[in-house]
Amino acid sequence: MRLSQVVRPGPGQFLCESGALNYLDQKLASFTDPVIITGELSYQAFQKHYTGSLDLPVFRYDGTASHEDMDRLAQLVKGTDCVVGIGGGRALDTAKGTAELLQVEYVTVPTVLGTCAAYTPLSAVYHPDHTFNVVDYYEKAALLCLMDLDLLVESPKKYFMGGIGDTLAKWYEAEGITRHVETGLPAVVQVGLKTAKVTQELLLEDSKEALASMDRGDVTEAFKRVAEAVVAIAGTVGGFAGEYGRMAGAHAIHNGMSLVPETHAFEHGVKVAYGLLVQLWASGDAEEVQRLLPFYKENHFPHRLADFGVEDHLLEKSEKIASFAASDTETFNLAVPDVTKTMVFNAMKAVEYLSETVTV
Repeated sequence: MRLSQVVRPGPGQFLCESGALNYLDQKLASFTDPVIITGELSYQAFQKHYTGSLDLPVFRYDGTASHEDMDRLAQLVKGTDCVVGIGGGRALDTAKGTAELLQVEYVTVPTVLGTCAAYTPLSAVYHPDHTFNVVDYYEKAALLCLMDLDLLVESPKKYFMGGIGDTLAKWYEAEGITRHVETGLPAVVQVGLKTAKVTQELLLEDSKEALASMDRGDVTEAFKRVAEAVVAIAGTVGGFAGEYGRMAGAHAIHNGMSLVPETHAFEHGVKVAYGLLVQLWASGDAEEVQRLLPFYKENHFPHRLADFGVEDHLLEKSEKIASFAASDTETFNLAVPDVTKTMVFNAMKAVEYLSETVTV
């Protein structure tokens, strides 16, 4: 059985609170030679909030999250008994991959709120030229995921926006996939789906205040709930739902948008959030699109291609995105079986028109 099909509940321990870095010394006390793998800005953010006494060797990843860089780091840190990954998704994925090569424990300390990478026992691996390679699944989960809210509330807002968008899509993509399953779902998969529903409800309720909290630099209960949803609860969805909780139409639209250069500057999850509207319309859930659009507008999520700077040759570029998203090699058909380019293109046109008529 592939590891992607095995239930993976999450890290051995999860701590999320203001000042959580104060526990790091205690949690690493049983190790003799722990090391840090991080990036430049990530480590600066960590140092600002870490007040402990550990003076660990620090190794910088090269920004790629590639097998080549994991191999390089594994040679450099050989002899360690614990890898402490500090940073965003690629830094943490590199740390996890390095720990897997050495078969040692690892701890994750996220410094941005863009993905659930700190929680999941897998890595999105890229080639050295930064193009996507593969997703690797690991035998070991993190010993500890440590989220310091004082650090995270000061992190770049654009990553938090992306994290919210990507996490919001989890419920809708999972529901889109499982509505076509004719036999009963395993109990653990149902747990994953219920968890995905929790993320949707939390985000719709708390995102506005959480984003305002970040603007103020103020750790509120809403900020904590949304931060936990983006990292921990989102990671739990895939851990229990497995392949029923995978990417579907929203991510297929994101992947198609990679063909349009104007969209490259936007965060992954922000583009997924736009793709979610297209998926919902194509699957016959127009009422849900109408319900979500005020949320998008209120929280400044792009909901038209023009919001991504796509203005010239709009129809031509829409057709390009739709053709890619509806292809047999993409995942739109998991949410809408027998999807066609025309169906996706018409859904994109409908979302463009509807977004102009809905007000907050």
